[in-house]
Amino acid sequence: MDDRGVGWIAAIIIGGLAGWIASAVMKSDTGMLANIVIGIIGAAVASFLFGLLGVSFGGWFGYLIAGVVGACLLIWGVRAVRR
Repeated sequence: MDDRGVGWIAAIIIGGLAGWIASAVMKSDTGMLANIVIGIIGAAVASFLFGLLGVSFGGWFGYLIAGVVGACLLIWGVRAVRR
């Protein structure tokens, strides 16, 4: 995850927002800490996957988009494994 433009505190805030948006989109009932973790890990996963496709995001807005997409993928993956 390349977050040169986003510091750690901003990553936590944006990750929490991304996790919250993803949990609302995916209709998942998670807490604040889980939203932060899902958002940050989701951003890392999405950045990696988009990097394979040659797409890169930068700054706060890019980190938020990557976090939401990645968090949705994580929630979907966990649901698929649980079934």
